[in-house]
Amino acid sequence: MDFTQWTWIVWLSIAIACIVIELFTLEFTFATIGTGVLIGGLGATLLGFPWYVQIAAAAVLSALLLFIIRPLLRRLLAKHEDHTRHNIDAIAQQRGRVTRPFIDDLGEVKLENGETWSAKPAAAGEPFEVGDEIVVHEVRGAIVMVGRT
Repeated sequence: MDFTQWTWIVWLSIAIACIVIELFTLEFTFATIGTGVLIGGLGATLLGFPWYVQIAAAAVLSALLLFIIRPLLRRLLAKHEDHTRHNIDAIAQQRGRVTRPFIDDLGEVKLENGETWSAKPAAAGEPFEVGDEIVVHEVRGAIVMVGRT
């Protein structure tokens, strides 16, 4: 029995498996490999080439797509990413005012988003008075490190 007449099923199965894996990874890696397998392997099968040409075509086309097309697709999608900072990352660079005096380098500030935080000066010993404008340099647990604006 000649199994080479059924190689199209193998190529189609590999391509479908790659697309299913791609749905879980979303990195375009398996999509490019699946496309190379589909076009190279299945295409060579349908054109009547022997199995070794089918494998070579699938491998070469998958590699080309993986190393040429995938980076272009990733770069194109990166242009449309949301670069808005969220959660704790959004606290850094916010401005605010000192609401309680700093005693032993620990005070309280109210940020522009309305949140009140315990604060320490980013530069040790930097004096702050109630009402001074500050900017958050970083967040360390439940304390923000602040400096002058």
